[in-house]
Amino acid sequence: MANLKHIRTQIKSVKSIQQVTKAMKMVSAAKLKKSQEKMEQARPYSDRFKKLIANLINDIDRSTLDLLNKRDIIEKFGFIIVTGDRGLAGSFNSNIIKKAEEKIKEVGKENSYLFCIGKKGYEHFYKREYNIINHYIDFWADLNYNEAINIGAEVSCAFNNHDVDKVDVIFNYFKHVGSQKLIYDTLLPLEFNNEEEKLHADIIFEPSKIDIVKSVVPKYINTQVWKYLLESFASEQAARMVAMENATENAKDMINDLQLKFNKARQTAITTEMLEIVGGAEALSN
Repeated sequence: MANLKHIRTQIKSVKSIQQVTKAMKMVSAAKLKKSQEKMEQARPYSDRFKKLIANLINDIDRSTLDLLNKRDIIEKFGFIIVTGDRGLAGSFNSNIIKKAEEKIKEVGKENSYLFCIGKKGYEHFYKREYNIINHYIDFWADLNYNEAINIGAEVSCAFNNHDVDKVDVIFNYFKHVGSQKLIYDTLLPLEFNNEEEKLHADIIFEPSKIDIVKSVVPKYINTQVWKYLLESFASEQAARMVAMENATENAKDMINDLQLKFNKARQTAITTEMLEIVGGAEALSN
């Protein structure tokens, strides 16, 4: 027979966990709303900036700027891996780490150099002795554009100094609350397809076109990093909100099962006691 006190303790524990998951869901929902607003405001600016750069570098000598210069031999592969600082977000962090390991395996661990954004990714790769150039943690609570500027400057500096010959990024793109898309893209050197809308040929640039490119390319790198941070943060909050909602529902089902188990055990105990009383009364009457 099941122990009634033990089942009652289990029910109490599950109810306590349910309150925590419900509270975390509400907190994530509030953070998601704010982060989604910032992300949606940044998307048009990032897309327009991308079209501008694509048109500006269309007919200039790419060798004049290192960030545009595609190297003939790529020996050092850089990876920007964007994860969160906390767990309890379903497969949000694990999917990023799994994808990163696959891409690193393709080029070789010894040839890979990582920029880890977020504590979960940093801890995973640090414990396995990957080559980590730098890591960035504990800034999500106060996320601002200065973080993107610092990260963009360090990534650009590593590329210019030939510490890496190529930089790819792995992050989660926010589609909607219930879905995030894992993105693997190249950040450096800057490459664009020829499908972008071309500017009119008679435009006069002042100062020269190459001077404008040298000025706006670093800003574009910062904007792209800012986009990665905003998309990832919104995706993390959405993933955590869904995970906590599922956990709350699972706790509810578990409580119902335990309550049913408790009622059966109590009924069994009552029946046993009644049989013992009846048996004792018959023994006395005899």
